[in-house]
Amino acid sequence: MSEKKEILFHVEKLLNKRDPFMITKLTSIDFSGFTTMEQLFIHEMDGQPFESYAPGQRWGEKWGYGWFRSNIIVPKEAEGKRLVAMLDFGSEATVYINGSVSGAKDLNHHYVTLTRSAKAGESFEIVAEAYAGHSDSRPTFGESQLCVFEEEVYQFFIDLECLYDLRNHLDSKSLRVAEIDRCLTQVFATIDLTLRQESLGENAKQCRKLMEPLLACVNGSTAPTLYLMGQSHLDVAWLWPIAETKRKIARTMSNQLALMDEYPEYTYTQSQPYLFQVVKTLYPELYARIKQAVKGGRIVPEGSMWVEPDTNLPSGESLIRQALHGKRFFKDEFGVDNEMLWLPDVFGYSGNLPQIMKGCGIHYFASTKLFGTYDNVADPFPHNTFLWEGIDGSQILTHLMNYGDYYPIRINPSFLIHQWSDRVQLEGISTRLTQFGHGDGGGGSNRDDLEFMRRLGNLEGVPKTKHGSPIEFFEDQIERGIPEAKYVGELYYPAHRGTYTTQAIIKKLNRKAEIGFREAELWGAAAELFNNRAYPYEDLERLWKTLLLHQFHDILPGSSIHRVHEEAQMELKALNENVYDLASETRDALTDGDASRVTVFNSLSWPRKELVALPAGVQGIADGNGAVLPVQLHEGVTYAEVEAPSMGWSTYNAEAEATGAPAASAVLATESRLENEWIALEINERGELTAISDKETGAEWAADRCNVMRMYRDQNSDFDAWEIDRRYRLAPVELNASAKVSVTANGPLFANIRVERELNQSTLIQDIRLSAGSRRVEFHTTIHWREKNKLLKVDFPVRVHTNESLQEIQFGYVKRPNHASRPHDADRYEVVQHKWSALTETNRGFALLNDCKYGISVNDNTMSLTLLRAPTWPDETSDQGTHHFTYGFTFWNGAFLDSPVVREAYELNYPVSLVSGGGREAQSLLSIDQANVIAETVKLAEDGSGDWIVRLYESKGASVACGLHFGLSVAAVYETNMLEAKLADLPHEGEVVSLQFRPFEVKTIRLRPYGRNRG
Repeated sequence: MSEKKEILFHVEKLLNKRDPFMITKLTSIDFSGFTTMEQLFIHEMDGQPFESYAPGQRWGEKWGYGWFRSNIIVPKEAEGKRLVAMLDFGSEATVYINGSVSGAKDLNHHYVTLTRSAKAGESFEIVAEAYAGHSDSRPTFGESQLCVFEEEVYQFFIDLECLYDLRNHLDSKSLRVAEIDRCLTQVFATIDLTLRQESLGENAKQCRKLMEPLLACVNGSTAPTLYLMGQSHLDVAWLWPIAETKRKIARTMSNQLALMDEYPEYTYTQSQPYLFQVVKTLYPELYARIKQAVKGGRIVPEGSMWVEPDTNLPSGESLIRQALHGKRFFKDEFGVDNEMLWLPDVFGYSGNLPQIMKGCGIHYFASTKLFGTYDNVADPFPHNTFLWEGIDGSQILTHLMNYGDYYPIRINPSFLIHQWSDRVQLEGISTRLTQFGHGDGGGGSNRDDLEFMRRLGNLEGVPKTKHGSPIEFFEDQIERGIPEAKYVGELYYPAHRGTYTTQAIIKKLNRKAEIGFREAELWGAAAELFNNRAYPYEDLERLWKTLLLHQFHDILPGSSIHRVHEEAQMELKALNENVYDLASETRDALTDGDASRVTVFNSLSWPRKELVALPAGVQGIADGNGAVLPVQLHEGVTYAEVEAPSMGWSTYNAEAEATGAPAASAVLATESRLENEWIALEINERGELTAISDKETGAEWAADRCNVMRMYRDQNSDFDAWEIDRRYRLAPVELNASAKVSVTANGPLFANIRVERELNQSTLIQDIRLSAGSRRVEFHTTIHWREKNKLLKVDFPVRVHTNESLQEIQFGYVKRPNHASRPHDADRYEVVQHKWSALTETNRGFALLNDCKYGISVNDNTMSLTLLRAPTWPDETSDQGTHHFTYGFTFWNGAFLDSPVVREAYELNYPVSLVSGGGREAQSLLSIDQANVIAETVKLAEDGSGDWIVRLYESKGASVACGLHFGLSVAAVYETNMLEAKLADLPHEGEVVSLQFRPFEVKTIRLRPYGRNRG
């Protein structure tokens, strides 16, 4: 016999069939409607082809919408009652009552309240915009009902569930459980389920009186406190397109506003200013109500960033712009200054995020994701409330929550009990921050949540609760004393490692756009200063917000459906065209268009010597002294090696034909060997490197064959686009086909060996390129990718002995183990990088470089760059097609601090630009006298003052003093925060300012050129 008491079976059974007792059906609601593929609004309904829809009727097309309308008259039997519409369109729907957005029908909201006290004869117009979905199955129109909601019966069921759920999560032998069981027995002796409506309501009141004393019992003095944050996580895109999100936010916000009307104590927190901007643009009447709720403290706009972005892949500058635009929107619209970064569902958190938060005036960080690892983790994260220290030493007070039962996050006793008992930090804290409300696709709280919250302020056996803004939790924690717990470095997420690679084209477009913004802003500032050309503030803001939107944590990581990725590619391609056009126009403005001259622009903060393709019709160029430079013709294009100063330009004379004497070639290529003054490579029949010889020292760097393509079956138990299984190396795919190897260029400026080969069902065309005088080998790669559930890597086993690897992240690098000695080491079998990764010894090192590849694994001395994946869910066509990318390597002799790796990686990614025209002498706008300090961004200040903003960082983990040299006359120099607010005046001698950097420190400098003071 079951030990479970018989009364508990009765309670469970009744709770499972509560709806028929709470809802009295009055009549069916008949709808007429029409379907459309357009985005329409309620004021556009007149004149549309409405027709009747009946239950069981299928409607709509994939990605389409249905608009349905009905008018109802309140019947006499509903007088004074709560009147609700139980709606069923077969899908989610935005619901308008009498022309106003009033709620939604979604997974967690099953009815819309028309009135809490009905008046007979009153009329209501119900209009719904329903989503037809994106599967091949069309929605089925259901039966909608006009119903009386039996309020007293509903309250009875909340009381009953509250006590039942509580007793199930307490010590079964406790007095508290015994008293609850005795009460439940009395309740079932009293309840008469043969009654209905008012009679059942009166009966339910009697039962509630029996339960009231037990619901009034309070905790003792040592009970913990949970700070409850009403919230709805809304993915900007995921299993639905952005177009549907624009409806989801209207449904979510109207739901929450309706709850606020009934529950004056309820406060709702909403992140992502982008979503507020959508409501402002598309639903102005709803937005006006939101603004009033914010003013009244009922809606808390908090979260700091424009969207909830991935933080592994975007550049440091992108993350700053997320905060700049996010915080500015909330300040401008609502007068609030965000203090918390809220990223509940992001796949790991960069080791430099604390510095970025601090620099942007963000004091607190909160998330849930690190405890939702889908059984992937070998070493769970150790803290809940702690100081998170970034790679530069910046510290941020952080709280990590638990999902609970994922979504919907429903407030009830068991959820709150588990929020405390499941904490990992058993000592040093007495409070936690807890989110509640349906999410992923939005929705937020429902009435059940708020009714439970009323009962759970201080209920014996459940943690005490406080409800409001999440900032109150952090302020209270500071008052109590910050725990001693501290965590240093990145918050590595031990799951979703495939998102560093999936949807490679989107990742490449993101990288290229970030580079394009740097060019457009730098040269735009120069053109404004020297040519009085208007700086494109509005264009840049619009384009930046487009990029920031597509850095959302299910778009840039590649974990959405096909339509989302398809649209993202189109948007990002158009964005790149616009940004690079802006950059090109500003460079053109700095020249005179004289076709007899060309100007070379370098946006990096050190002088460069680079190969460039000459414009059509130009066969040679000469420097200012008339010396003709060597050129090389390759595949119909003429190349020359040019020089340009730091963040500046140089001018050359254009020649209609190559007139100089042929240069002696320092590069040599055969089908099996490629070399220059510094490097010699041996190449086998598959295009792999069998030797990498350092001509300077005679050392051999290859420990085995390098540039070896490795393919694996990529089959995961779940979350296909997200995951790379830790056992993937046990399932290799043989790639034994030989290659066609040919020499396509042989000096004098560079040599090129072309490798063409089959990779399973795919094809590779790769140019292995080495330039004269260079210590960088480049692999210009095209792959026609035709795989399903495969993973492609390229291996470089090298003769370096070390127990850690270095990977570049935003504004610096992190060190990670290249072994699996401990569980946390083993968990990091695939990690994220930006432009480079390295293995170093004290006096030398080897680095892999890339122009768009973010995933890498390092095992002992083998660096394996992840090139492509081919997951089939949620996008069945992921990454199919043609991919163009470049990776490379460099090595050095000497300390890492003196190595060229950071500059080599930048130079691989940031080409110099050649423009037809002259008009200006060579000039450097800015230079730095220490190689480990990088100028990442130069732009005009956001306030329109004409001041210049220069963002710099220390790149190699060293304390350093440096001089920042300006190539323009400067009236004043200030240090600012990352949002450009002045912190301190900086003394300067002429056009030089002295700066001190700690390891990995980011500094933002504001300078005022002479004659510029519009602020």
